[in-house]
Amino acid sequence: MTVPAHTKRVSVANLDAALDVLRERGLRLSAARRIVLEALFEAAGPLTADELADGCDLASVYRNLEQLEEAGVVRHLHVGHGPGLYLPTGRSVELIVCERCGARAEIDPGVAAGVRTAVCDATGFTPRFDHFPLAGLCPRCAEQRKDQTDVWTR
Repeated sequence: MTVPAHTKRVSVANLDAALDVLRERGLRLSAARRIVLEALFEAAGPLTADELADGCDLASVYRNLEQLEEAGVVRHLHVGHGPGLYLPTGRSVELIVCERCGARAEIDPGVAAGVRTAVCDATGFTPRFDHFPLAGLCPRCAEQRKDQTDVWTR
């Protein structure tokens, strides 16, 4: 199981803030690092390393993502058995993923607060959904499953 980087995350609101953190931590601002960060900040949501590479050297993208995560400006999360997703640490986002078709939706962390409280009350554990998302069925798959269940119950 992959665990999140142990470096303290820095909430970076934009590309300039992320570059400032890298400078403060003594990391070189290579062209590849800048390209990866630009793509993450321009994206509407989390991206896979393949999406970031877009035909470029995938190994280089992974190296840069690892270094950016160690610097605390990028985080990753896992969606089922698929590839990791990456986003800037300033984006406070949690996901729910369909365990059937892989569709995903962003959840405002405040919306999941009730779930966290219920889990904590029941187990004493304080769950986080920023590394492994919540799983369930999207509306389309839930409807298909209902239709299939109805066939078996008739």
